[in-house]
Amino acid sequence: MTPTTAPGASTGARAHFAGVRATTVVECADLRRHPEALRSGWWAVVASFEGEITGWRFADVVRDGPGVRRTTSAWHGPAASAWQSSLDESGYVAAVDRVREAVREGEVYQANICRVLSAPWGRDDGEPDAEALAAVLAAGNPAPYGGMLHVPAGTAERSAWVVSASPELFLSVSDGRVVSGPIKGTATRPEDLGAKDHAENLMITDLVRNDLQRVCLPGSVEVLDLCAVEQHPGLVHLVSRVAGTLRAPLDPDGWSALLDATLPPASVSGAPKSSALRLIAELEPTARGPYCGAVGWVDADAGRAELAVGIRTFWWTPGHGATGGALHFGTGAGITWGSDAHAEWRETELKAARLVRLASTVAG
Repeated sequence: MTPTTAPGASTGARAHFAGVRATTVVECADLRRHPEALRSGWWAVVASFEGEITGWRFADVVRDGPGVRRTTSAWHGPAASAWQSSLDESGYVAAVDRVREAVREGEVYQANICRVLSAPWGRDDGEPDAEALAAVLAAGNPAPYGGMLHVPAGTAERSAWVVSASPELFLSVSDGRVVSGPIKGTATRPEDLGAKDHAENLMITDLVRNDLQRVCLPGSVEVLDLCAVEQHPGLVHLVSRVAGTLRAPLDPDGWSALLDATLPPASVSGAPKSSALRLIAELEPTARGPYCGAVGWVDADAGRAELAVGIRTFWWTPGHGATGGALHFGTGAGITWGSDAHAEWRETELKAARLVRLASTVAG
């Protein structure tokens, strides 16, 4: 996909992230193949777990601060009973057992194993209203890196429909500094976070540090917070923060180097990353797409960016012919030698329950 100007009127496209709202797509680019597109402009960006990085340059961008409310139509989601998982419990347990075997054999220290929930969902009058779902999630499950991107079919060379309630910072870039905030460790109460959660967080924090060292000045990468407890709706997480000073200027080559060094995010792949990715490809029957990739924005003019890890994220895919579209949601857990397979399955259920319930509710 070469950079292209969006055909005709493109005011139907919308991107909303914390403090930023954008309309009117004027360009679409495959940023993996054409990083030169990032010479200028404000771009909404979606990176898939499998490696695609797509950007949409918006002409009208308003920084109106967090908490601004906009009127949207009511969200009408699929029935709660309509969701089906790419892995059932027995399949997931078998995958966990395979990862533990790989840990015992020295192939990996940790691997994140995920499953994708999908429900048939289409609209007779066009694509579902992503902004309406984003409003439901913002009210029922507020998240620091929540946002949405909707580029309807025909608006640009590639369409997009992603709504995220991500609690996890992938990359924040400003003034030549980059910060990442990996999450590893999940429970319902702080006292339920155990030794396995802390060990898992330490492994992933070290992996993030190694990723950033590939593009940062020697000696500048530092761990700002280690295993801090963060409260989120219905959950607590262990969160660390790693920062560094970028070695190269944030021209297109600099943006490309940063994304190449860090994608896919460490917290949703594993350690060592290359070995974990091979295991994931072996064990997961469905591509993750934007789930476990990255969702957010790059301001090439200002040398700034804020990208979230694409967790707690919905995406919609259109159907073909008489087949309606489908709404998707991913959930997963980090697997180590200390993992209990059935407990890890329950963690995936815990992470999905609140958000899938919100998306399945008829609002209004």
